[in-house]
Amino acid sequence: MIDLLLAQKKWVPWMRRSIQLALLGEGRTSPNPLVGAVVLDSTGRLVGEGYHSGAGKAHAEIEALAQAGDKSIDGTIVVTLEPCCHYGLTPPCTEAILRAGLKRVVIGMVDPDPRVSGNGISRLKDSGLEVLDGVLKNECERINREFSFRVRNGRPWGILKWAMSLDGRIGLPNGCSKWITNESSRDLVHQIRSKCDAVIVGGGTVRIDNPLLTSRGKSNPEPMRVVFSRSLDLPKSANLWDTKIAKTIVAYGPDANEAFFSDLTEGPEKMALKSNDPSELLASLAKKGCNKILWECGPVLATSAIEANCVQELVVFVAPKILGGKSAMSPLGSFGFESIKSTYKLQHSLLDRKEQDLFWRLLF
Repeated sequence: MIDLLLAQKKWVPWMRRSIQLALLGEGRTSPNPLVGAVVLDSTGRLVGEGYHSGAGKAHAEIEALAQAGDKSIDGTIVVTLEPCCHYGLTPPCTEAILRAGLKRVVIGMVDPDPRVSGNGISRLKDSGLEVLDGVLKNECERINREFSFRVRNGRPWGILKWAMSLDGRIGLPNGCSKWITNESSRDLVHQIRSKCDAVIVGGGTVRIDNPLLTSRGKSNPEPMRVVFSRSLDLPKSANLWDTKIAKTIVAYGPDANEAFFSDLTEGPEKMALKSNDPSELLASLAKKGCNKILWECGPVLATSAIEANCVQELVVFVAPKILGGKSAMSPLGSFGFESIKSTYKLQHSLLDRKEQDLFWRLLF
């Protein structure tokens, strides 16, 4: 056991570099994971680096091996995720590793995809390569938390975001809510959007706020914009219907009035669902390749999403303002709890400041 720990420790700095490389693809690789790799020659000198930049593009191992060329012979490749061993949009990385003449493969985490999970490692070992896995395992699993969640649960990781006053209000009784937080907080929201595959709102948000829901150029392409409506009682004119800058999907349940689409011959994509259950919506978005989605909806849909286990993380902005009033808007509706013991208990993840605002990330 001690020998294994010492062997892993030797490769930690190179795995950290591979993680840094993997994060360069954040927000652009779905439905694929984030992967980074480095190649060292037989003397331990860095000769190649690479990361996966998007589905259908070269995997991290291929990028790093191409840069290394013949210098990879008898060398080591350090990669954050178990190399794939199946044909998808690209050939298997295990075969490229074998052709490169490497001596050793150092892996951060096992791929949760059942097409790969452990099979890539077995293929490499059976071919005579030295394989060491589990180096910085927790860190590698952390950067691919959303990918792993989708693979195991059949739906994307859900983040629920809201901005509120110090007394827990997201707007005044008349619906006015712009702007509770400052520009720095709003810029961070755009950054968060840029790392998500889709942003979801309800019909009420479209009617009241007429949002744009883009990352303001921080992501190319922009995340999909999804309107989830029970009735399709939506305005005929809205920023979201212009799909030149970002794709829009209108998802709706069985009781919706599809006549709404009669005046929208171009623009939003229709997504008819069998129910109004948020989990069905997310299962459909997973099939479209979404690993991570952002709920930016009102209290009714937000409450429904939490109850359906479609929210794994909260992002909350708290501004040093007091709105007051019992009838003022709050971020969530009633869950029907009758005791404090039965309430949701969240785990602290991050607490930060954006000028005067507080920024809090919490995990369910």
